[in-house]
Amino acid sequence: MLKLLERNVTNGNDHLIVLASPNAALPLPFPNIDIDPSRYESVLGDLQRLRGTVYLQDGAITQHDLTGDGRHDIAEDHKSWHLVMRDERGDVNGCIWYLEHSDPSFDTLRVRHTPLAKNPMSAAKLRRAVELDIARARREKIGFAEVGGWAVSKNSQMTDCLLLILGTYALSQILGGAYVMATATHRHSSAAILRRLGGVPLSSDGYEAPTYFDPHYGCEMELLRFDTRRPAPKFVRMVDLLKTGLAKLPVFVESTYLRNRDKPSVLMSPHMSAEQYLKRSVA
Repeated sequence: MLKLLERNVTNGNDHLIVLASPNAALPLPFPNIDIDPSRYESVLGDLQRLRGTVYLQDGAITQHDLTGDGRHDIAEDHKSWHLVMRDERGDVNGCIWYLEHSDPSFDTLRVRHTPLAKNPMSAAKLRRAVELDIARARREKIGFAEVGGWAVSKNSQMTDCLLLILGTYALSQILGGAYVMATATHRHSSAAILRRLGGVPLSSDGYEAPTYFDPHYGCEMELLRFDTRRPAPKFVRMVDLLKTGLAKLPVFVESTYLRNRDKPSVLMSPHMSAEQYLKRSVA
């Protein structure tokens, strides 16, 4: 399995697409920025349709959670980075989102909606564990993020599933590394897979977030945390290979203006090439 995964990592980067977060500030740590609103919207729609199909078949959502054309369109889609996988025909067959928080707090995270956060017996302990992680990220000057929307087509291989998670490690490392939280389902052994790749249960001060049942998704769930700088040791080489591959890919940006974090007066418009932007940035 490891040899097959490494071969896919080495040869499969042409099947990956990166969509930049609409909230990202320039300069992005990628040399190949592609301002292509139509491509961005097309890929986003395709991944939402894939996720809608997969989640509906699993019973994780109902038809009422989908748009008229079958897309599972959620708020996080319009704030996050997306790592998207395509098959040999170019069809989207896997996706995951990565949501960076510029000023994280418990009350801005998805975890606040979990049953654990609403249970009087666990709410305070859960909040404390999350706040300690946020404080640790600030001390270490790394990011804090959430990951979700993991979906693969029914014809995908296990290596495809692993490739998306390892690709998220690689993307996060390119962006500077982060402590990451995820709600992981027991369906399809997703939580077990994430633990193998480096996820650990959220914990602090002797408290460890227990497995819980989420009635919205109709399954058992776990709260896992990751330090994306430190994947499980046997996957470090693969993450490094993916980092090299992702750095070469075009990163598609949607049609909004992106703001330069260092020079707020300099904007990159949909009709401005990366070269034109860079010239303005250094002027």
